[in-house]
Amino acid sequence: MKAAVIVFPGSNCDTDCFHALRDVVKVPVEYVWHKSQDLPKVDLVVIPGGFSYGDYLRTGAIARFSPVMESVIKHANDGRAVIGICNGFQILLESGLLPGAMLRNKTLEFICKHTWIRTEENLTIFTGQMEPGETLCVPIAHGEGNYYCDDDTLKSLHDNSQVVFRYSSEEGKLGEEFNPNGSRDHIAGIVNKKKNVLGMMPHPERSSEDILGSSDGRKIFESILTALE
Repeated sequence: MKAAVIVFPGSNCDTDCFHALRDVVKVPVEYVWHKSQDLPKVDLVVIPGGFSYGDYLRTGAIARFSPVMESVIKHANDGRAVIGICNGFQILLESGLLPGAMLRNKTLEFICKHTWIRTEENLTIFTGQMEPGETLCVPIAHGEGNYYCDDDTLKSLHDNSQVVFRYSSEEGKLGEEFNPNGSRDHIAGIVNKKKNVLGMMPHPERSSEDILGSSDGRKIFESILTALE
């Protein structure tokens, strides 16, 4: 397995993702600058968090038109793996690779803290090492992480088992008190219908080693590695 981490102007989690892949789960990885027309031959593309283009217009709206995104979209449409984390999730929404949109957090404030997320589906390449209902301690850091979609889209997400992570308590209980940003149906991460594209607001790369306060996020990278080896 080989991975690529896309770098946009304003990315600030690219090195974290690079470290988690190369040094934690021991995957060959390289950076790809946003102006590149082509992707190297890789199995996994990572769109990291940060503030691409300073979040001007809306989060992810300008990055979606970066030259590299044409290749990322083709990579995804060919059935190969893509994970977008935080701003990467927002870019995937803007590019149409995932349904829905992001609103400002319900508090209208930037939130940076550890959260608990509950695994809803484990029949994906991103969640194969977890059990349904298993909770992970993974941090968030965003101002616009309030996932929204209309009723028909929400029904389709559930009908096709596309909701993979929901905000919860440590024990897996759902409730508004455990939903930090107001996301509809407590959604923290979704996949496309083919289940080869994952978008999630929490940062697994920031919880991939015990020294970071949690190593739960490592299970996501290990799931990808196991599935794509």
